[in-house]
Amino acid sequence: MRSRMLIEEKTSKTLRDLGAKTPDAIGELFAEVTSALDNERQSLVSEGAADDRERSQKVKDLRDRWLARKNGILSFIDGNWLKKASKGLKPAVGREFNKLRESASCMEIAELVKVVHIVASSNSVDEDKMHASLPGQQRILLQHPTRAKDPPRHALGQMTTADLTLPGNRRALGSIHPVTRVMREIEDIFLGLGFTIETGPEIETTYYNFDALNIPESHPARDDWDTLYIDPVKSGRLLRTHTSPVQIHAMEKRGAPLYIICPGKCYRPDNPDSSHATIFHQVEGLAVDTDITFADLKGTLDFFARKFFGEKIRTNFFPSFFPFTEPSGDVAISCTICDGQGCRVCKESGWLEVMGCGMVHPDVLEHGGIDPKKFSGWAFGLGVERFAMMKYGINDIQLFGQSDVRFLEQF
Repeated sequence: MRSRMLIEEKTSKTLRDLGAKTPDAIGELFAEVTSALDNERQSLVSEGAADDRERSQKVKDLRDRWLARKNGILSFIDGNWLKKASKGLKPAVGREFNKLRESASCMEIAELVKVVHIVASSNSVDEDKMHASLPGQQRILLQHPTRAKDPPRHALGQMTTADLTLPGNRRALGSIHPVTRVMREIEDIFLGLGFTIETGPEIETTYYNFDALNIPESHPARDDWDTLYIDPVKSGRLLRTHTSPVQIHAMEKRGAPLYIICPGKCYRPDNPDSSHATIFHQVEGLAVDTDITFADLKGTLDFFARKFFGEKIRTNFFPSFFPFTEPSGDVAISCTICDGQGCRVCKESGWLEVMGCGMVHPDVLEHGGIDPKKFSGWAFGLGVERFAMMKYGINDIQLFGQSDVRFLEQF
């Protein structure tokens, strides 16, 4: 208990308070924290559990103690050591913190505690039969509990004897992730309309992510807290905030006429909640040709909405503003819950906003190497997770990235 209080005491103070002024001192501090984490893991394994409920609770308590978002030890280290570190020490603290965060995963503890429980409750069972009925990794833990990972070759050779008459362990079949499923469905609709799929780099420059899309330096989207910059001082590289840069690459490479959709990942430093995530997916579309009008855009998106949501869906267009399109608009569909009558989901309006669109700004065409006097174009963009939530009735975007089998096996 003394060491636990000592760790909590230290992580509640800053590095300056602890007198850690060199990378070596930082390493010693993190080594002490890592040692405390390992000791608590070993203590949990040696204690065992009476049943699955007690095992799950013990594992949860350990996970919350170290990984809880508000009061976990790692959150204190992040706030008191990493964020308050001096500029010279921050790289060393960041490296050590990343190592600690990786080793703090408690997923493997559940299996270790479960194996200890099997050993503790098997006094009346014939040992050889029990060994044969356990999976290979648990047989290793049973005879060599301190060598849970990487057992020696000679030990593996001695313990792989199995009763071939026992029923085998069937491997569970996976399924396509709902986000991937929805993205492929969107792609199929536009492929049927003659569009092609275009991809591009996820690490972009400020030129392709902002300047070429008519987003000036004064635009709030370019602030550090709205964009994940990798090295803004030297190269201006960043994790793309939308898939629009792919459109500029495609125009430079292929010219006009051009009919493409751009699916892919995007990154923004949003606070995670039921409707926001740091990593999300977009599908953007671009059509550039002679005599392209807003009527072509409305007809295409109306067709897409009816193919995706059903023939009864109606579309509505509202004026909006985007730097890269002029005129710009938001697309709404009749509420899929109340069929446009008005309900709590659509805030009694009967409409749900689903994407943005507009005619491509002439400056954007010029940045792509296309003459705006000869060609015109339209573009749109939508969030794949939002479409998946609407299609499957999901109320929390965070479920897509949690790898919870109970959620994923429904698809």
